[in-house]
Amino acid sequence: MAFGIVLCADDYAISPGVSRGIREALTAGRLSATGCMVNLPHWQQEALALAALAPDADIGLHLNLTLGQPLSPMPQLAPTGRFPAISALMSASRRKALPLDEIRVEISAQLDAFGTHFRRVPDFLDGHQHVQILPGIAGIVLDELARRRLTDRVWLRSSADRVARILARASCTPKALALAWLGRGFARQARARGFVTNDGFAGFSAFDSRRDFGRDFARFLVAPGSRHLVMCHPGHADAELAALDPVTATREQELAFLLSPEFQALLAAKGTRLMRGRALMRGLRE
Repeated sequence: MAFGIVLCADDYAISPGVSRGIREALTAGRLSATGCMVNLPHWQQEALALAALAPDADIGLHLNLTLGQPLSPMPQLAPTGRFPAISALMSASRRKALPLDEIRVEISAQLDAFGTHFRRVPDFLDGHQHVQILPGIAGIVLDELARRRLTDRVWLRSSADRVARILARASCTPKALALAWLGRGFARQARARGFVTNDGFAGFSAFDSRRDFGRDFARFLVAPGSRHLVMCHPGHADAELAALDPVTATREQELAFLLSPEFQALLAAKGTRLMRGRALMRGLRE
């Protein structure tokens, strides 16, 4: 049965090479969304390049609280001037020890930075390492978007999926199940506030360069939800990426697959088409 998906590249602006690769995939029509990391040094330059491209895709905020420097003073969360690792953020969330006032100001600053350099509000909001679903942070995200009257303009990524779908895909199952547990209730909470979220989520990866990404991608299309979202991490690896993130070689592999005839053939064989989130999430026709 034919179905549409949102295919979203994470980490735009993490480095020039990754940004260039994502733009190549957007230009080729091999992505339908990308999330931007606006606190990193190249955001202003990469925002201009992305705006000039005018892609037929959703452009969103990839909320970042675990990589690089914050845009606002955060003496409790980032006393060294650098964000903590995701493990420390999750630990503080579990202990209800997050500095919520600092996080509220930083989320606002990142939304402002998106608008300042991309000249409009984001189409969606998700999170680097799924920080948007963490208890404590999730409520602030919803509050800030509602305060800005973006309820009807911004869709949100739910990083959780149903257990039966996760088991059917058999792809990074422990990681997918852990996020399903961590993100339980986020979509319900968002919908209660009037926001639209995806139904169905895939794309979890071991980031192992020995694996066949094309074969893994085929699993992402198994048991799709009614508003199915697939994340990916394509790009060209460069020195700046290597200094920030351990995920390098697999980004090249993902990009090569997305740009290949095999990707198009797989979508055709599965009866799948790429759709913008604003269309798929809201049932609109473009």
